[in-house]
Amino acid sequence: MVYGVLRFINFAHSDVLMLGAFSAYFLAPAVEKIIPLPSIAGALIIVLLSAVICAGIGMLIEFLAYRPLRSRPKLTVLITAIGVSLFIEFTCQHPAVLGADTKSFPRLLVENDLHLGGLVIGSNDLVIVATTLLLLAGLWFIVQHTKTGTAMRAVSFNQQAAALMGININRIIAFTFGLGSALAAVAGILYAMKAPGIDPLMGVQPGLRAFVAAVLGGIGNLPGAALGGLLLGLLETYAGGTPGLSNYRDGIAFAILILILLFKPAGLLGKATVEKV
Repeated sequence: MVYGVLRFINFAHSDVLMLGAFSAYFLAPAVEKIIPLPSIAGALIIVLLSAVICAGIGMLIEFLAYRPLRSRPKLTVLITAIGVSLFIEFTCQHPAVLGADTKSFPRLLVENDLHLGGLVIGSNDLVIVATTLLLLAGLWFIVQHTKTGTAMRAVSFNQQAAALMGININRIIAFTFGLGSALAAVAGILYAMKAPGIDPLMGVQPGLRAFVAAVLGGIGNLPGAALGGLLLGLLETYAGGTPGLSNYRDGIAFAILILILLFKPAGLLGKATVEKV
């Protein structure tokens, strides 16, 4: 969404994912005093509160770091995005903030294994898939069937023309960052539920893979990003379980990135555009 509206990659997005996981980590003890954990009600409250917190953080990042540079060259904004990401990571590693040590993520939901013949599926895996599909459908509805979504698409197409039509550019861009950051918080919690622990650098690898997935599916294309993430996950999982390829699992994402940029830069579902100079 951010790329579609502003045409730059928000590298700090992966760090918002990390902050979402830590928000849930600190909220869980407080919520548990009211609603026992693990439970569905408790997990929903924690996820919603974490999403609200990270939405505020995302809009604050946009207001302080990106909005003043909106008229500057894209390279300037890109370097700033990298700087914001590094600032968040190293600040959070300070002992007075979060600390660099790995922390155990609390159990939010009861975990059970479903046996289907020789296949064993964890209940958390099903929750992750169902939540992803539900959020993707909700995001698609917002972008395609609401006034705010229409305004987002108008700003993405032409900011100047959208402003002339009475669209508040600042409000739409802030909403885009807020919505994207809220989704990043949910993703961080889902990721932490499967991870052995959380730390301030936990968003680096998911962030790189999300970038590759977006390029693979067609950057700026919502269904393309989902398709790219699914294909990348399947390929990495297949490589991890194949003798001789398991050592190259982490390199597959970057190999795919190079191939896509060489043979289909627009991605699987993206459309090639001609830029006038």
